[in-house]
Amino acid sequence: MRGAYGGPRVLLRRLREVMADPVTAQERLDRIVVLIAANMVAEVCSVYVLRVDGDLELYATEGLNREAVHRTTMHKGEGLVGLVADEAEPVNLSDAQAHPAFSYKPETGEEIFHSFLGVPILRAGNTLGVLVVQNKSHRTYSDEEIEALQTTAMVIAEMVASGELGSPETGLEPVGRRPAHATGAALSEGIGLGHVVLHEPRVVVKTFIAENTEAELKRLDAALANLRASIDVLLDDGEVARAGEHRDVLEAFRMFANDRGWGRRLHEAVQTGITAEAAVERVQSDTRARMQRQTDPYLRERLHDLDDLANRLLRELTSPGKGMAPVAAELPENAIVVARSMGPAALLDYDRTKLRGLVLEEGSASSHVAIVARALNIAAVGQIENATGLVEPGDALIVDGVSGEIHVRPTGDVERAYVDKVRFRARKQEQYRALRNAPSATRDGAQVKLLLNAGLLVDLPHIKETGAAGIGLFRTELQFMVASSMPKTAAQQALYRAVLDAADEKPVTFRTLDVGGDKILPYMQAEPEENPALGWRAIRLGLDRPALMRTQLRALLNAGGGRDLRVMFPMVACVSEFEAASDIVQREIARLIKHDHPQPSSIALGAMVEVPSLLFQLDELLKRADFISVGSNDLMQFLFASDRGNARVSGRFDPMSPAFLRVLSHIADRAKAAGKPVTLCGEIGARPLEAMALIGVGYRSLSMSPASIGPVKAALVEADAAELEAFVKPLVANADGAASLRGAIEEFAVKRGLQVAP
Repeated sequence: MRGAYGGPRVLLRRLREVMADPVTAQERLDRIVVLIAANMVAEVCSVYVLRVDGDLELYATEGLNREAVHRTTMHKGEGLVGLVADEAEPVNLSDAQAHPAFSYKPETGEEIFHSFLGVPILRAGNTLGVLVVQNKSHRTYSDEEIEALQTTAMVIAEMVASGELGSPETGLEPVGRRPAHATGAALSEGIGLGHVVLHEPRVVVKTFIAENTEAELKRLDAALANLRASIDVLLDDGEVARAGEHRDVLEAFRMFANDRGWGRRLHEAVQTGITAEAAVERVQSDTRARMQRQTDPYLRERLHDLDDLANRLLRELTSPGKGMAPVAAELPENAIVVARSMGPAALLDYDRTKLRGLVLEEGSASSHVAIVARALNIAAVGQIENATGLVEPGDALIVDGVSGEIHVRPTGDVERAYVDKVRFRARKQEQYRALRNAPSATRDGAQVKLLLNAGLLVDLPHIKETGAAGIGLFRTELQFMVASSMPKTAAQQALYRAVLDAADEKPVTFRTLDVGGDKILPYMQAEPEENPALGWRAIRLGLDRPALMRTQLRALLNAGGGRDLRVMFPMVACVSEFEAASDIVQREIARLIKHDHPQPSSIALGAMVEVPSLLFQLDELLKRADFISVGSNDLMQFLFASDRGNARVSGRFDPMSPAFLRVLSHIADRAKAAGKPVTLCGEIGARPLEAMALIGVGYRSLSMSPASIGPVKAALVEADAAELEAFVKPLVANADGAASLRGAIEEFAVKRGLQVAP
């Protein structure tokens, strides 16, 4: 029997001829099973396709009863075919009927067949179906035959994924084009309907069958050598030459790239008769299918490294030295960007007029990319497992930034439901706009300023649209992050003047450059650090590079000539840092006077309270600062030692915990005692329930994203500030070990009819 086997190359050569025939997808599939059966001297060859309802349907067969095609189905996990689909691994048996998973389907006539070989039809690690061969005799199929069947399954996977195949009996689509639903973490409120754009586009393999195997092996070896050399160059670069997290990551990357097992599997795949690109795709798809079923989180995380490595190798094969395609410059209308992870600068590269949503495999609500998404008013969802593998470029996609859900290739019913939801949100926004000019005050007359967080010129119309009292936080670093080189003083000055003009006498608080951590400027050399969030960033960078700080302060002072100017410094850890920054401001003011340039009519200097050490120096700071602002995002991550960019721990602690509310209450009390204004600028103030809690501990100024002002104001105008304080302050003081006060505060708010639902 073995001697009659034509071999994988013969099979693939004939398969190429079949694929070129101008016939329907079903006819092509019917020919493929005949071809495989003849080449492998198998009495049966069948293709089962996973449908949208989760069942496996017989789509084509040679050797079984043809009338069973499109009528025989089984559940995923049922029978040997279901076992292959469930495990995503080949099953090779000499006596199939003796296996406990065997399931007899009388309409197929398969009771006379004993030997069984089934391989999963995989694409991007996702199971799309099962390819099976069977014989009457008791035999075990060879490794070469398994390889041939796996390679053929890869070609069939492309047919399934293309959506060409259909079921005339059931009308149900194959799983490759099925609607998919996943739930993650809501990062930015809103609903986005659009089409998928992959932030790091996958290389699409179009040619599977090789013309010359030896030539393909040489191409593969050359690409592997270039890949390994490029990683060596990165490791030898001065930026990562010293020890640190960046080097550790690249060392692991180099280890995978030089792994002999990986290289051997790639070579073996090419030797079956497929192209080098197809070999990379097949090996990585098999690896992804196995690792997605691992429960060990470390192994699952390594899948990202292997995905990156495979994509780099594919790019070396298809476009040597060219790197990733610049998708940001080619954005279609109604785009939803899907990525494994992304920094804030990368998101700002996209044309926001075309961007409708963002989906990440990683990310947390307090990460900087989530903050930028909210600033851009883009619906965003994070922590979607295998997001980049669930979608294809151009797929229809719905992003629900309220519930944290995504819908891939949604059905008509789902799409209509979300269109209705968008209309409902629009009506709610109309209700909020009706409050735009209403006084921002509680029922008992307590004035609460609602301010905007902003960072770009496109944010400025929101001042009038929302009725905001001003800009409580203008993130000046965004101008630096979107530029290809350091903005000149004149460009900075022009932006700051435009912001003050748009505010139209309303206060604007400019935060000086806050870069570092995950906010890296592309034109500045990044220093490798073990803990970037705790490292050389914000005011530390400014004080160590005084020319950079002086340039920005000079631009701010010139833009503020004849007007009130408010400037605050980020990540102040001790009073001496604030004093040093204030001294630079005074020297720049002296320069204005010396050169007879217009001065601001008034200048107020403040500090962000986001480093816990400052909590024990508040009285000293408040003697020197004109105001303070609470950066609750960083303050919370430092207080709980919980990295806000790490999805495993970012949601572990509730901002409405007694510990955090006590800290916030302490800050408000000390500012009130010193007679200095305090504003809270973090995300906790952007949600109605949390905003009510903040009013309860003494805050009367909150800064938030534009979309949050309406909901917060709707709750605010119905609240009684004195009643809130009388309830919340004792609750916080006497929590007695409670993990969170959210439930108690929510119950209080609901009983009083406050609109605190998200």
